[in-house]
Amino acid sequence: MNCGDRFVQTLKKLSYPKASTLDGEAFDWLFETTDAKPFLDWFCSSLTEQNVVSDETLQAFNVLKESGKSLLDEKALEEVMKMCKPSSSKTSAMEEVAMEKLEEERRTLQKLRGLHLQRRNKLQMMASANIHSCLKFKDEEDEEAKALNETLSVLQVTSNKLNHELQTVIEGIHKLISFYCPYEKGQTSSSSSSSSPIFLFQVLLDKYFSCEEQSTATLTQFTKEHFFEGLSKCIEGTDKDFQLVQLDADARDDPALEEKCQEMMRLQLAYISAKHKLIQTKAKQSSFKAGLQWVEANASVAKSKDSQKDKLLVRISSLKDETSQIENHIESIKSETLPALVRQSAQLLNMPVVKGDYDLQIARHNLCTSRQELLCDHLIKQRASFELLQLGFELELRKQRNVNRQLEALIQELRQSAERLDARLMMMSDASLLALNKPRVNIDSRDPATHGLFQLLDGDNTQKLFRTYSGLESAALTLSLDVQSLKDRLAVSEQEQSLFMSKLESNLKTLQDCMYPDGTELMLNTPELSSNFQQLNSHLAKLNTILLEVLQDLKVKQNILQSSKYDKMEKELYVYFFQNEELLKRIVQNLESQADLPTSSFLF
Repeated sequence: MNCGDRFVQTLKKLSYPKASTLDGEAFDWLFETTDAKPFLDWFCSSLTEQNVVSDETLQAFNVLKESGKSLLDEKALEEVMKMCKPSSSKTSAMEEVAMEKLEEERRTLQKLRGLHLQRRNKLQMMASANIHSCLKFKDEEDEEAKALNETLSVLQVTSNKLNHELQTVIEGIHKLISFYCPYEKGQTSSSSSSSSPIFLFQVLLDKYFSCEEQSTATLTQFTKEHFFEGLSKCIEGTDKDFQLVQLDADARDDPALEEKCQEMMRLQLAYISAKHKLIQTKAKQSSFKAGLQWVEANASVAKSKDSQKDKLLVRISSLKDETSQIENHIESIKSETLPALVRQSAQLLNMPVVKGDYDLQIARHNLCTSRQELLCDHLIKQRASFELLQLGFELELRKQRNVNRQLEALIQELRQSAERLDARLMMMSDASLLALNKPRVNIDSRDPATHGLFQLLDGDNTQKLFRTYSGLESAALTLSLDVQSLKDRLAVSEQEQSLFMSKLESNLKTLQDCMYPDGTELMLNTPELSSNFQQLNSHLAKLNTILLEVLQDLKVKQNILQSSKYDKMEKELYVYFFQNEELLKRIVQNLESQADLPTSSFLF
């Protein structure tokens, strides 16, 4: 438990009437002083209800005091206490202990009294300083009041402007809501025909749907009327419906096709028989013509000379042999080649019939296709109108979602602004921040905005016990001076930069004149540079020769050192002489001891 809480609990134990209204933390500072702490510890640990004077005793004391009788002061009380003799040694010892405690308490109270006097003087000085400050800041308070009135007037004008802007925003919102809700409840489209719909979802689509339904019903009726069962398979688009009909195939499954096949077979047989007779007749006619021609050609010869008759008879006998061969050949043609050819030519009779059947099927197919294309055109138009309407709704839905997202973001931002405004108003309505009769010097610890401004201006993030408004003003003044000095330095730097740029441009112009003396050709070197380069090349050549000579000299010396042991030792001694004199001394001493020479002969 804290010391202040102990003090308050002791007062409650002693039945102090106002102890419940006291705060323990307000008395912690009393225990921090070295003079008052022992007394307060004794007060909190020793006093009980028995040490409290009752109201009756206090009234009796007041009556005694008002009666005018003399009361014993401190000295008289001490004399009386000395005259009192203790009844026994035990009581005397107890009294001595009590006297010692009282003496310690007296000294403690004297120190506490001196401390209170010191604090009273300090408080009097602070009160006089406060009075002086009040007199000093009275004029400033009047000026601040004037400034406050001016600020209030400006704030009133700003508030009126803000109210006007808010009213404009409200009207715009009502207008936007009227865009989205053009028809109120109970209001028909005829009563509000003057206000045309703005969005697509507000358009009534009853006429469109009725027209689409009528179009669909008409197409259905047209399909039922013009598409029969035989052509329905064509609409389905199967491959079997458009195969070519083979009349010589097995057509037992199809009676109509079987009848067609039998009719074609009868036609083929009639054609074969007629063709066979025609060929025979043509052959007989040709043979008769040939015999007549031969008889006419050789009749004169048979009449003229009998000698040629023998030749003619021989010729006839040879021709009989040829005729028999030709007849054999003709019989083979009649039995083998001619029937096959006749059958093949008879099969060609199927072509006009099949072609007519195919032409009929193709005509029916073209008719079905044209009707299908007509239906497809109507269906495509209907689907295109529906997809166009759907696309319009989707685009409008996307735009409405974007608008909704923006409105939600705006609502969230307005809510955050309202919360910040409420927090600011609550902070500004704090009693500790209101203007008091006496001006405040220190910044209140419950004013985080001013503390944050002080940290921002001062740049010190450490926690300080007291921060004053004068310090805040000085920090702001320092910041304004720094800003002004920075602006001045920036202006000076801009001037320097412009001067530097002008110098740089002049140097670039000079360099360009040097690099392009004629204005067109680039000159990579100048006579001065070429002479300097030649001189540098000569110096490099000399340096190279010197280095070669030094290297040769080093090689010679290395060979000498490798060949001569004494020269090598002499070199090492010279090295020791310049680098390590102590090592040289030790080596010389060793050599002297080895050669039994006196050390005094060597001087260093």
